[in-house]
Amino acid sequence: MNLILKWIIFALLIMLIAWVIPGINITGFASALIVVLVMSIVNLFVRPLINLISLPLNVLTFGLFSLVINTLLFLLIAKFSPGFQIEGFWSGFFGALILSVATPLIDKIKVKKA
Repeated sequence: MNLILKWIIFALLIMLIAWVIPGINITGFASALIVVLVMSIVNLFVRPLINLISLPLNVLTFGLFSLVINTLLFLLIAKFSPGFQIEGFWSGFFGALILSVATPLIDKIKVKKA
């Protein structure tokens, strides 16, 4: 139940990001659910490899390079998600920034058992 709830909340967050940030467009809630699925796959397989490769650069920049990594991964997600478009680097940057700030808050949500 927690997984389904988090998927829905992340999809709503993607729709909110598309509404707030100019240059990010999404066609509907079904597309947002697909974005969340693609994002899960990218975070599971691609992000650990990218983080490992970029570790020296992250250390040199005191972790600020992770913002660039998040942006590039967000742009990659848009390439593989039908109905989801990001028009430029800065739109992707601010969208990824909102997503990065909101993710720890969403991860704390748990459904209480009756």
